[in-house]
Amino acid sequence: MGIDLKSHHVKKSQRTAPKSEDPYLLLLVKLYRFLARRTDSNFNKAILHRLFLSKINRPPISLSRLAMETASTPDLDSKIVVSVSTVTDDVRLTEAPKLSVAALRFTRAAKDRIIKAGGEALTLDQLALRAPTGANTVLLRAKRNTREAVKHFGMGPHKHKKPYTTSKGRKFERARGRRKSRGFKV
Repeated sequence: MGIDLKSHHVKKSQRTAPKSEDPYLLLLVKLYRFLARRTDSNFNKAILHRLFLSKINRPPISLSRLAMETASTPDLDSKIVVSVSTVTDDVRLTEAPKLSVAALRFTRAAKDRIIKAGGEALTLDQLALRAPTGANTVLLRAKRNTREAVKHFGMGPHKHKKPYTTSKGRKFERARGRRKSRGFKV
């Protein structure tokens, strides 16, 4: 048997299992691996893939975003909104809509508001019993690049990225290269 010279040390980039050792997550993976194999549903494959992702690639989704994204969804009362991430509360949303939400986890305030509005907060294993093929579901995910750290990526002159500074006053990052009056401006 020969050596594959072209892709000898090439690592496959996609995950095939989660890095986490959380027993509940591993049980969910076992469940959705079974469903992805035994049903023809792409929904179960998508859920399984998202369960493998790192925490950075599973950003939390807020109640206001759930409400905004599902506002134009027809026949929403019979549908379940699914997100493989944490659902968080948003104080800017004055009145939470009645939603059936299935998620990996909920913050306490978000769960209380969903239940108070007449909706229900489901776990992903309850969703598997309710909709094994993902019928009547709306699959959502949050924006990945809204983290504070992303705002600082790609620093350098002419990049217009956010610098890591203590403050933004007269004494901070106002020396040569930042102002015309201090020699030159980049």
